[in-house]
Amino acid sequence: MKGRSVWLAVALTALTAGCGRSGGGADYAETATTEAAAGEMAPAYPAYPPYPVDPAVRAGEPARYPDAKPNPVKRTAEQPVSTFAIDVDTASYAVVRRFLASGAKPPVDAVRVEELINYFPYDYPRPAREEVFKPFVAVAPSPWAPGKRLMHVALTGYDIPRAERPPLNLVFLVDVSGSMEGQDRLPLAKKALGVLVDQLRPQDRVAMVVYAGQSGEVLEPTSGRNKAKIMRAIRELGAGGSTAGAEGLEHAYQLARENFDEDAVNRVILMTDGDFNVGVTSEDQLEDMVADQRQTGIYLSVYGFGQDNYQDRRMQAISQAGNGTAGYIDTLDEARKVFRDDFSSSVFPIADDVKIQVEFNPAEVAEWRLLGYETRLLARQDFNNDRVDAGEVGAGATVTAVYEVTPPGGPVAVDPLRYGGEPGAEPEARRAGGDEIALVRYRFKRPGGTQTALRERPVTEQDAYPTLDAAPESTRWAVAVAGYGQRLRNDPNLGSGFGWNRLERLAQGARGEDPWGLRAEFLRLVRAAREAEPARRTGETA
Repeated sequence: MKGRSVWLAVALTALTAGCGRSGGGADYAETATTEAAAGEMAPAYPAYPPYPVDPAVRAGEPARYPDAKPNPVKRTAEQPVSTFAIDVDTASYAVVRRFLASGAKPPVDAVRVEELINYFPYDYPRPAREEVFKPFVAVAPSPWAPGKRLMHVALTGYDIPRAERPPLNLVFLVDVSGSMEGQDRLPLAKKALGVLVDQLRPQDRVAMVVYAGQSGEVLEPTSGRNKAKIMRAIRELGAGGSTAGAEGLEHAYQLARENFDEDAVNRVILMTDGDFNVGVTSEDQLEDMVADQRQTGIYLSVYGFGQDNYQDRRMQAISQAGNGTAGYIDTLDEARKVFRDDFSSSVFPIADDVKIQVEFNPAEVAEWRLLGYETRLLARQDFNNDRVDAGEVGAGATVTAVYEVTPPGGPVAVDPLRYGGEPGAEPEARRAGGDEIALVRYRFKRPGGTQTALRERPVTEQDAYPTLDAAPESTRWAVAVAGYGQRLRNDPNLGSGFGWNRLERLAQGARGEDPWGLRAEFLRLVRAAREAEPARRTGETA
């Protein structure tokens, strides 16, 4: 261990000196496309399937994912309110894809239904600047539970025009420990950073910190005009040593604080497999450390790599604690989606602490359950408590949730209480009126602000469709993806008659325009999931 630490110290010194010699006066025209320059780092990375696992470099912890059981069915008369923090992470989708690409069904805990749904763009109505968000709702019959309905709730964020986007003040924090060896790890992370660097403008700045047995600064704050210098620092990174992830985070935040720009978006971008094994390693301690830093106005983005020892649970914990987002990069194509196609929604925040609360009308909804968001649930009172942290949303991002609701007289899963439910539930239901199914509320703050805005949108029978086929394309697609996630999680609430064939037909009918091929890929993953199941269930030919 001592030898590795000495090696890293020497390597950091040499790399820092090399970056210093490169100078800061290179003109933007000095470099061509940095993604092409990144191609010097490693052989071309195949989009599908991923690289095979190399056991020789998997010496860390086994892979771990958050342990979250599917949300239970709740009786409206007793629990009429659902509250959760918005989540625009998409890591789970890429993790699932990687497992299926290798012919294996993903672990149940690796599947987060809301992240699968939110992986795709949707054609929702766009808000004006002053609105910040525009809500969308639709209600349609459930394809897997006769007699029940699905309530589709979405928010679309305002997209900042390119000319009005603030400068970026970024600190790249790159894990260069031994667990990051292998073509699907550090070499891919370097290529991903090349895609991101391609998006930088002259007014943007980047610094870089790396960590293994210890951490060190390898690139001082550098203008986006000097992409060649940034890429030289990235190309020189190599893996080896233990993993002092907490020290790296502290170093990156310190550098971000020292160079804080109140007129810019200040963000730490972490690239790692999450395998911390030196210093602070527990999720609770890391959460506390990162939570303290979010008060400084510095955002956090966490991007994961690798498979065998990928610490998804740790990545989720620190990203949620740090006003952050989490992604998983399994291919260069995914890096292009995250850092090029979805760049504005990844780095330019439009709202902080975004929370959603849905109150169901007991006169119209006997039972309900939320599909996904198990790791984002909040207590009812947390909705109005501005000290409770919630999710951040980037420019132009969309957030989608799906509820399963049971009308009165429908097939209920929970028996009514003998002595009644929540006091006053029935009078409230009568005052709401028979046409109102639910009330959707959402709260948010402007980035860096302290004032909270509250918006409401009733869901009525005018938002309902007689059949799922008559519902908007976005609703049918979200429902198909929600069904897919439930199947992968072996959700006991999913009807056995909703087999892979029905799911595939539903998705095929909602495919619509697919300029980037994302929905076509999903259909391939449906077939891959069907083939990965050890045994077919009864009724799955339906």
